Amino acid sequence: MPFPWRSEPHPDTTAIVQESARRLDLPTRRLFLKQAAGLGTLTLLAGCDVVDGVSAEAALGRMSDFNDRVQAWLFDPHQLAREYPGSAITRPFPFNAFYPEGQSPEVDPESYALELVGLVERPAPWSLRQLYALPRVTQITRHICIEGWSAIGKWGGVRFSEFLTRIGADTRARYVTFRCADGYATSLDMATSLHPQTQLTFWFDDAVLPRKYGFPLKLRVPTKLGFKNPKHIVEIEIGNDYTGGYWETYGYNWFSGL
Repeated sequence: MPFPWRSEPHPDTTAIVQESARRLDLPTRRLFLKQAAGLGTLTLLAGCDVVDGVSAEAALGRMSDFNDRVQAWLFDPHQLAREYPGSAITRPFPFNAFYPEGQSPEVDPESYALELVGLVERPAPWSLRQLYALPRVTQITRHICIEGWSAIGKWGGVRFSEFLTRIGADTRARYVTFRCADGYATSLDMATSLHPQTQLTFWFDDAVLPRKYGFPLKLRVPTKLGFKNPKHIVEIEIGNDYTGGYWETYGYNWFSGL
């Protein structure tokens, strides 16, 4: 039954409800939207008809898209994530993936080649030797997992913006997509890709990046939640078509900025 005192959604409630739902795991989030909020209430908040589970998911999708746009608008490409002293490093640094540690992919360093596709002037593959020769920067930053834990690590590699310049990437493109040896994938907006702390990482704690943390190559994005930091990267695509990602297909918010 519609609420008689308001026929249009309140301008702030969509963002408030979406932020609350984003902090829940997917089953709980669906329960929240379908039962706790109620279909009638969700109709009011999302500004569309919600009559069953399918339309509730559609409403959630609209609200998530809205949340992405708001986060992108608020993102400051010059605001740096906090960096820490070496004494703050978490040891041992936790392992986290959608599979057990023993199933982490084994990548042959001799035959490894990073493939480049899309809007790139120089798409030749990069060997690990070529990647290691790039200018090296180090950061000690906090990895924040959507599951609620965090850990501080020391990461070494090349600024991703430097790498994009070297391959002649079209930085006017909207998206950068990462595909990985373990079947994982995710994508970033170009503004985050060009952020000075976004890093192609080859070293962890002053040693070669271990297999469990993403050997031979991961992306370190301290301005994003952990699932936006792909490991075991084998392909990078620059383009204007939205490609989403592994966890994004399960309802995780795409932008996921901190």
